[in-house]
Amino acid sequence: MIRTGRAEVDFDGIRTEFSLPSSFPPVALAEAEEAVSRSGGGDRPDLTSIPLVTIDPPGAKDLDQAMCLEKTASGFVVHYAIADLGTFVTPGGALDTEVRRRGQTLYLPDGNVPLHPTVLSEGAASLLPGVVRPAVLWTFTCSSEGVPTAVEVRRALVKSRAQFDYASVQKTFDAGNPHPSVAALAEFGQLRRKLARERGAIELQLPEQEIESNGEGWKLVTRPRAEVDSWNAEISLMTGMAAASIMLEARVGILRTLPDPDPDAVVALRKSAAALRVPWPDGVSPGAFLAGLDASRPEALALFTDATRLLRGAGYSAFNGSVPEVTTHAGVAAPYTHVTAPLRRLVDRFATEVCLAVTAGSALPAWLAEALPLLPSLMGSSDSLSSKVERATLDQVEAWVLAGRVGQEFDAVVLRSGDNEAEVFVSSPPVLAKCSGKRLPEGETVRVRLAEADPVERKVRFERA
Repeated sequence: MIRTGRAEVDFDGIRTEFSLPSSFPPVALAEAEEAVSRSGGGDRPDLTSIPLVTIDPPGAKDLDQAMCLEKTASGFVVHYAIADLGTFVTPGGALDTEVRRRGQTLYLPDGNVPLHPTVLSEGAASLLPGVVRPAVLWTFTCSSEGVPTAVEVRRALVKSRAQFDYASVQKTFDAGNPHPSVAALAEFGQLRRKLARERGAIELQLPEQEIESNGEGWKLVTRPRAEVDSWNAEISLMTGMAAASIMLEARVGILRTLPDPDPDAVVALRKSAAALRVPWPDGVSPGAFLAGLDASRPEALALFTDATRLLRGAGYSAFNGSVPEVTTHAGVAAPYTHVTAPLRRLVDRFATEVCLAVTAGSALPAWLAEALPLLPSLMGSSDSLSSKVERATLDQVEAWVLAGRVGQEFDAVVLRSGDNEAEVFVSSPPVLAKCSGKRLPEGETVRVRLAEADPVERKVRFERA
């Protein structure tokens, strides 16, 4: 519990409420430490000559991915190294059992609840700069339009040359002097985003709330998404799409799926656009329409919020021998799976092992075939817990930063409105909350009064001023 002059921010209470583990079982820790002591190159090819670099949030230590892009006469070559957890986790062992129970890393402002012991996630398995690491290396040969024409995935030894963060990389592009390993990222990322729009991918540019320390407590901020963020994400998406293609061709694996938008939801979004006087030409897909909006406009925020109805029903689908009925992810507008964040997400390790076995022409080992049908339930439970913890944490800090300001007025954008209540976004401090009032106008900025801010109940409520 963190004590301040105004209230108490009790993240320990959230940990207790959701029964989050505070440590790893000793036997799992011992297994992780033993894995570090025996990990080595083996018969892996030494590809440390590839000048890989990482791009992550400032201060990150659990580095899943490292990249190097090359512009060629015919297009691009993209090297994408992923932390190789399969080297460190023994199937069926104590560590495997524990990480299956956890599912993914949970992030709280005062410290994470990691998926793996930090001796792995921030040490021997992390793609930290200047050290040789075992990795799974994806190599894409791409056309000048950014379309992969050949894909190779294999285990290798790699070495990252440098660790960057998004803001610093964006500054180098803005100044015209990006690092050579990512100099082609802007061109390639823009090509991939163009392909995504053409596929009909749906991206919601809603404000991203983040919690930062202000020295005596916590503050809420919104981190603007730089172009580098989007370009970097396209490399991960391309890898997940390639992995899904490998699985579907072999008829074995696990996909991240999301059904196509319900037609009624698309009709409702069109009605909202019309009510807000935002043109939506016939023949333009929902994804292309949303991509063309100015995210800084209040009507765009309302439409992005309405568009969350298009992206419902996400899940995981494991298969072995027959292809599932739903194979695509509506947000990506293509088949897709998770393989790029194994330090932080359980399913990625297993999906990666499927790709390695299939591309090597090998049968899946028994432990992997047995694990696949268990993963949708494990990841579903983990995703649900992660969402609840994130929401509780944000609710806690929102109420804390507004405590003592009850009765004050703010400007707020109406995101989604009902008969007597609406969801609103206040930009300073950045808060999403309910606001009472009859039929508040969606997509417009209204004056609201803070009616309640209770850090104990983690509740914030506004009313129309």
